[in-house]
Amino acid sequence: MAARLRDVAERAGVSVKTASNVLNNYPHIKPSTRARVEKAMAELKYRPNLSARSLKHGRAGFLALAVPAMDSPYFAELAARITEEASALGFIVLLDVTRGDADAERVVLEGMRSHVIDGVIFSPLALSAEEISRRDDDLPMVLLGERPVPTGFDHIAVDSVAASRAATEHLVAVGRRRIAAVGREAVRGTASERLRGYRQALRAAGLPYDPTLVIDVPHYDRADGHAAMLRLLELPEPPDAVFCFNDLMAIGALRACVESGVKVPEDVALVGFDDIAETRFANPTITTISPDLTGLAREALDLLSRRISGDESPAREVRVAWTLEARETTLGVPRRRRRRAGGQDRAGSPPPERRKRPLQPPDSVSATSRRNSARRVKRSTGSAES
Repeated sequence: MAARLRDVAERAGVSVKTASNVLNNYPHIKPSTRARVEKAMAELKYRPNLSARSLKHGRAGFLALAVPAMDSPYFAELAARITEEASALGFIVLLDVTRGDADAERVVLEGMRSHVIDGVIFSPLALSAEEISRRDDDLPMVLLGERPVPTGFDHIAVDSVAASRAATEHLVAVGRRRIAAVGREAVRGTASERLRGYRQALRAAGLPYDPTLVIDVPHYDRADGHAAMLRLLELPEPPDAVFCFNDLMAIGALRACVESGVKVPEDVALVGFDDIAETRFANPTITTISPDLTGLAREALDLLSRRISGDESPAREVRVAWTLEARETTLGVPRRRRRRAGGQDRAGSPPPERRKRPLQPPDSVSATSRRNSARRVKRSTGSAES
């Protein structure tokens, strides 16, 4: 026989009301009391009656998160942040991986009402803005991502145009002039936004747009970045910098350079997008655009919570903050890291004799300051009603 809330209360030595308050995450419960009740629930394998909770409180306490993939570090990190923020609001997140399949995304768009959930956070990949606009379901929904969405839908995204422009401007600032882009796709969305920012930066710097330096990819994975980089290196005049539209492709591109004997950043500088954990541990570390995923999760859950509570104000378009993280694939490896144990540098030659460092002339100090100031660029958030 399934355990009842009364059984939990008896096991924990509290009233049924107190056990109910713990279950519903009410504040002002003593930590020791909460711990006893939660322990009793675990021991008895207690499962709440979701239908009863929904009728009593007007909500089930569950949200759906629908994303194209979970083997992508970006979406895995995003899901972790959303889950953490939702938990703080008393929600449990149910995950739906669509794999970018149109039929699976249509189920998210129209078929979620049959599930015991209060709202949906959805990152569409296959559906067009026109198809999304035909949605006939009043279940609260917030859309994520840079793909076009129809008016009347809450939408949260990174400003990919501005971020990509900054990434390309950084490559120009470190002296690169033949800058390639990896990640163009046939459909409108993330790729077209990032390509637009890249072209804006080239135009502002007075650099020509060369279609041979823009590489199409079937997917946004390591293997795609690796293949694209090999194509670029085979050109009669290879690029001296590459902007990859996500970090996985940048990691693949970096591997292709290593295999080809091309030095990064001496021969080719690299920039990615997403700031996944691998970029901070790659050798050399990868310069990248870092979206504020915590801010994105909070904005999405704040909007969704308002809609669940009955807020009928106009739909909002929110842009979350991002940061340019300048690392070794554009700035080079610090000399202290190039030394091996025992005083040998990477080329195997002994270190130069130590000398007193002369005072830097004012011009030299200014150049150093300018270099350091280029290491980190931050952009603020913005929102507008649509």
